Amino acid sequence: MHIEENPSDIQAADLVVAIPSYNEADLISHPTQMASEGLVKYFGDKNSVIINCDNNSPDGTRDAFMNTPTEVPKIYLSTPPGVTGKGNNFKNLFEKSCELGAQATVVVDADLKSITPRWIKNLGEPLFEEFGFVAPLYVRHKYDGTITNNIAYPMTRSIYGRRVRQPIGGDFGFSGELAEIYFKHSDWTPAVSEFGIDIWMTTLAMCHGIPICQSFMGRPKIHKPKDPGESLGPMFSQVVGTIFEIMRQKVEFWKEVKWSKPTAIFGFGLGEMEMPPAVSVNVERLYDKFQAGFEEYDAFWKEILSADMENKLSEIKKMDLSNFEFPAHLWAMILAEFAVAYKDGVYERERIMESLIPLYFGRTCEEVIEEQCVVFERSKPYLLKKWFDTE
Repeated sequence: MHIEENPSDIQAADLVVAIPSYNEADLISHPTQMASEGLVKYFGDKNSVIINCDNNSPDGTRDAFMNTPTEVPKIYLSTPPGVTGKGNNFKNLFEKSCELGAQATVVVDADLKSITPRWIKNLGEPLFEEFGFVAPLYVRHKYDGTITNNIAYPMTRSIYGRRVRQPIGGDFGFSGELAEIYFKHSDWTPAVSEFGIDIWMTTLAMCHGIPICQSFMGRPKIHKPKDPGESLGPMFSQVVGTIFEIMRQKVEFWKEVKWSKPTAIFGFGLGEMEMPPAVSVNVERLYDKFQAGFEEYDAFWKEILSADMENKLSEIKKMDLSNFEFPAHLWAMILAEFAVAYKDGVYERERIMESLIPLYFGRTCEEVIEEQCVVFERSKPYLLKKWFDTE
């Protein structure tokens, strides 16, 4: 069930640009304008439409979107009052894309400040060639996207064997075939209805053998940055819980995958590299939250982690911030043991997610991204051993 406004009575479209939103009245006009300009400039031969997939925002997002002057027609879709969640917005989008018979759908975040018309080209053009899923590739500050850096990217790469640098980037493209797979998929958990949707989409594309590429966006992603130690919210549990849930469901697919292979990059061009704005991070807060986690979760960690892992954590706890070190190989093995605890279902899964957060804060204090991913791939035999030892 959804609310729809379709003033141009659009019944079919080759290409959809979708902007999911909740309370983005102040920012949604810019990506809407850029979407229209991109569609006119690069896809003038296609029947296109821009769709705002909203959560019935009370701040006037609908008016800001519909009143933005565009050459391309617009549709407003919304969940009913009281129904929130980014994934629920996407569910409406999947249904509408299928209904319109769209060959391709491009999604961009509503709070994007750095989007240009070329982003629409880069995310949409591969879908009219041989690709069915397009992930973004842009320069980000190392503290913008720490869930991506420390969990989503290295786990996705090591488990499924595909190097997709931004598996929860928020800006995507997908084919009509994939829209139908998404819409008809039976697995629609509460986490997928919220912030778990991005990693769910990326991983399902991998598991269905859809041709994937990454598209170089040409500019950094500039949006509303957040300090990872201050504004984690429910996103962490929803994203990581979805990763663990898909691992549980798709083990027959990923257990045979060894190492990773590069993913094609579309649209890469020469020129000066524009650097992203700095993200202000309180490292002391991350460290303090890591230390505080021992008081609340140490007994629980002893139940789900091996003695060796627990001993190594205790050693890290004794380090002061100036000498702090949380090795990537230890983090990879801890995530493996948490994934197994989630799979076994002996403990409440929400508590498993909550107890992982302080350890994530500890790891975020120290990041070496590419080196970390190789460590994750080398540690996959450890994951497999732990996974099947408990069955």
